[in-house]
Amino acid sequence: MPMIIGNVELHMGPKEVGAPDDLEKVIVDFIEGAQRKLDIAVQELESKPIAEAIIRARQRGRSVRLMVESDYLSVKKAVPDPWHEGGTNEANREIFNAVLRSKIKVRSDFNTNIFHQKFIIRDGSAVLTGSTNFTPTGVKKNLNHVVVVKDRKVANAYKKEFREINAGHFGRYNLGHDDTPRDVIVSELPIRVLFAPDHNPEMEIMKQIAKARKRIDFAIFTFSKSSGIDDALIQAGHANVTVRGVFDALMGNRDWAATRLLHGAGAEAHLVRKRGPLGKLHHKLMVIDRQVVIAGSFNYTRPATKLNDENIIILGDLDTESNEARKAQKKLAKYALDEIDRIIKDHGEKVH
Repeated sequence: MPMIIGNVELHMGPKEVGAPDDLEKVIVDFIEGAQRKLDIAVQELESKPIAEAIIRARQRGRSVRLMVESDYLSVKKAVPDPWHEGGTNEANREIFNAVLRSKIKVRSDFNTNIFHQKFIIRDGSAVLTGSTNFTPTGVKKNLNHVVVVKDRKVANAYKKEFREINAGHFGRYNLGHDDTPRDVIVSELPIRVLFAPDHNPEMEIMKQIAKARKRIDFAIFTFSKSSGIDDALIQAGHANVTVRGVFDALMGNRDWAATRLLHGAGAEAHLVRKRGPLGKLHHKLMVIDRQVVIAGSFNYTRPATKLNDENIIILGDLDTESNEARKAQKKLAKYALDEIDRIIKDHGEKVH
């Protein structure tokens, strides 16, 4: 069961590999709830149930706009006979064609780097975001999270980003140069949304780390030791803050990864390997002082900061003075931390 606090939901999945929530159902149900409009920005659309839900929404007369990463519609190498199916990403192209035949407004990016967004705006008043790609692997095999916020002000921040994307402003070519969206209080929870590269989420995460007084826990797919976040975590450790992280082994074992650097600086580090039904640890998740959750699509790397289209959503604020807000923050943070604990217990290998 997800953690739901008023109009804020946090889902941890997928159920198929031991997590509590069915991520595909969460996304499909969110889409099914549309009364007027859906704006969808997602790196990859390969899940047929999610695609079918999008098409059904259009068939019910909802306005639907879709933006996807162009690389997943192409092939790495030209196939001998392009008039017949073949090559990589065939499922993406099949879904793309069905979407086009449904008269859905669909575009692909022209960013030379990665269009890495994963969000849906529903009726201008609710947002779904997180680390989950809309693929069978993303919703069934990879460890991921989904955040749902039902609030018009939060939705407005994502609407502004979608307008820029729809106008062709991608990554470092984004011409918006927006001010950071203002913090919003939703069901007692302070919420802050930032988009890369305009708002420099890396710096925001470093600022949140600097506020930590007791502990920082994270689960991350890819984390570069040149990101800046690694230095902030090392400094936190020097200030007697407990630092514990779990990394995907595929990325965490690279020479450029922060895994062993942090371990050498005193952090507790774990690796998760692809095994059996489990795919990747694909979270981009941090919990600070058991009270603040940082979620979204943003990996802790230089390309994510400087080049890619990304978003983070910060749920909570260590400086809040409201007792009700602190209670709500702690509930949400406990749900995320419980999943990090479970991942380490069920799948983790401690780095020595």
